Amino acid sequence: MWRLNTGATRDGLRAVCDALLSVTLAPRCIACTRTLDSPLGSPACSECWSSIRSLAPPLCLRCGDPLPSWRVLSVELARCPQCRRRPPVIDQGRSAGDYDGALRHIIHAFKYDKRRTLAARLGRMMADAGATLLHDADCVVPVPLHPWRHFSRGFNQAADLAATLGPPVVSAVWRQRFTRPQTGLLAVARRRNVRDAFRICPLLTRRRVDTLVRDRIVVLVDDVKTTGATLDACARVLKDAGAREVRALTAARAAAPR
Repeated sequence: MWRLNTGATRDGLRAVCDALLSVTLAPRCIACTRTLDSPLGSPACSECWSSIRSLAPPLCLRCGDPLPSWRVLSVELARCPQCRRRPPVIDQGRSAGDYDGALRHIIHAFKYDKRRTLAARLGRMMADAGATLLHDADCVVPVPLHPWRHFSRGFNQAADLAATLGPPVVSAVWRQRFTRPQTGLLAVARRRNVRDAFRICPLLTRRRVDTLVRDRIVVLVDDVKTTGATLDACARVLKDAGAREVRALTAARAAAPR
């Protein structure tokens, strides 16, 4: 008696559907605009995903930004100039890649075009880049949007990414003040923009906060880190609530504006 191979059947149907979509609709890659061979798999083509390179060591021990190799002569010099000059609240940080090329297009489509299926692939990249941050973490905390921005966008991209990483997702931080977008602001203006913008979520009781946050290792999650001002503002709230260590993991890092 023939036994149905459901896996092979499913793969075969998927291949047929991919071929039909490619021929009839000719959907384009969100990054390079070439016609997608497998539109059901991802709105970005395999070549664009493959072009994304993880950040190469040596990396700053504090924020995770790349360092020139000559700096790694001691623990002190294994920190970037910015972290030596102004130590961040974040204890450790990592990003999956640089915010340029295909990764920039993919994050833009995920965040603004609501291509939420991209979260799974981005999350795998983040989990690989931040394996050392996640292995003993008690929970992951998404950087929150202001309730009005969350409503208008329909979702929080940081929460979608956090849900793919493994540890429990705890929405412990609340954005209590509407802030202007950080894009284009210099570091000082970014810090001023998010000052007192966050607090512990008012929906959590004090006992719940103690259970979830106090003496815990927490990993903050966001899509893009530039100067780290937003991550630091959130980390300060978590440390004030008793978190033992606050780390940060993002899909990309962008060059700080000068």
